[in-house]
Amino acid sequence: MIRKVKPEIRVVGFDDGTFSFSSKLEREKTILFGVVMKGSREVVGAVSRWITVDGTDATEKLIDAVVNSRFKDLRVILLKGITYGGFNVVDLEALHRETGLPVIVVVRKRPDLKAMELALRKHFPDWEGRAELLRKAPPLLEMIPGKLYVQAVGLEPETAFEVVRVTTRTGLIPEPLRLAHIVASAVMTGESTRE
Repeated sequence: MIRKVKPEIRVVGFDDGTFSFSSKLEREKTILFGVVMKGSREVVGAVSRWITVDGTDATEKLIDAVVNSRFKDLRVILLKGITYGGFNVVDLEALHRETGLPVIVVVRKRPDLKAMELALRKHFPDWEGRAELLRKAPPLLEMIPGKLYVQAVGLEPETAFEVVRVTTRTGLIPEPLRLAHIVASAVMTGESTRE
């Protein structure tokens, strides 16, 4: 059943800043930036937190950014992927539970979970916990075959697809995620990078 999604639905979309290992600050932290919008047309505000590159604090920082913001009328959290700052994996169920909001993950390429798990095994002593977060995430659903994939927690797939459609202005990516990417990369590198 598709729930009617209002064109002005209030959402927040998060992306992280690009990072390199060329300086001590960039090695340790990257920005997690959220753009709050009404649908795809009006920017209402923004939130940000710093997360540890390859750390384990992305879920906690996302929860804090949403729960402690002045934006109390949010209806959905949009994420551009499930990992931020390298392999800082988001616990989607915890994010949904602690904020009380549905979570929609939007990606353009189907992630290779086996390759991700191999990389985790090779580089992280706590790889099992991170891999478990990847495994317990909801299934990746093809919204546009070969071009756009969605994971949804807290709402039906059809409703998640409708939220993505309503919040997308041009191209494939919802506007809050597109703008979050632009700002986060500019904060980290001095200018925005390609989406």
